[in-house]
Amino acid sequence: MRLQASLGTLSILSAVALVAAPARAQTTQYRSPSGVTYLALSDTGPVARAESALAADPRNVERMLELGLAQSGIRRYREAIATFTRGLEIAPENAVLYRWRGHRYLSVRELGNARADLERGLGLDATLYGCWYHLGIVKYVSGDFAGAADAFAHALPLAPNPGEHAGSIDWSWMSLSRAGRHADARAVLDQNADSIPVENAYTRRLRLYRGLLDPTLVLTPADTGDVDVATLSYGLGNWYLVQGDTTRAREWFQRSVASGGWPAFGFIASEAELRRLK
Repeated sequence: MRLQASLGTLSILSAVALVAAPARAQTTQYRSPSGVTYLALSDTGPVARAESALAADPRNVERMLELGLAQSGIRRYREAIATFTRGLEIAPENAVLYRWRGHRYLSVRELGNARADLERGLGLDATLYGCWYHLGIVKYVSGDFAGAADAFAHALPLAPNPGEHAGSIDWSWMSLSRAGRHADARAVLDQNADSIPVENAYTRRLRLYRGLLDPTLVLTPADTGDVDVATLSYGLGNWYLVQGDTTRAREWFQRSVASGGWPAFGFIASEAELRRLK
């Protein structure tokens, strides 16, 4: 009995060590086409706590989801993908796990895997806002602007809060504009012109599209966060591109990529735009 208890304790400790080992390192997450390497951030506690909770209940899918979200919070997207995959091995019909794994495949630029997961999630639950929204991003980055517009049209009425609502309007306008459907793009702005009680990068970009904010005021000296700079810069670049000014568009896409905010959808889209503008 004592030997069995010792072996059991050793097994638990080994499991904890296997879970915790990758979390201690600032692992490589993405290498850009230009050769820039982007790393995960250091854990300040959330990942370690989520690992401990999962080690105590290793087949609990909710604990796996919590760990994957904690890993995502410090840009450990590849580790999060592995965590969500473990969850899907236990619960293969869990649409939320597909939603999050698809999102994180997008973060590391594995667009084919992202699309497959997000479409699988929608096949299980067509009301999942996160699947529609991120599928729209995947299609947009891939240059399928009409498909992106359709995805955001599904996402918009499902938006769970004002911030997400603003984001869905923004990407709807961009997708429709890039698809050449300018009247529909204007209609999206007009139909959703009510005051959105939040202030974020998307609401600022919406004011630009509506002619309420001069393009020189979109990005301010107070904007220092890498993701915000990437997001605002992409919005400006795309706005100039829609106006037919490819020179200024390219400058802002380059500014977005230079921000260092590599997880931002604006950064990902800017990389794609720069490839298309060559």
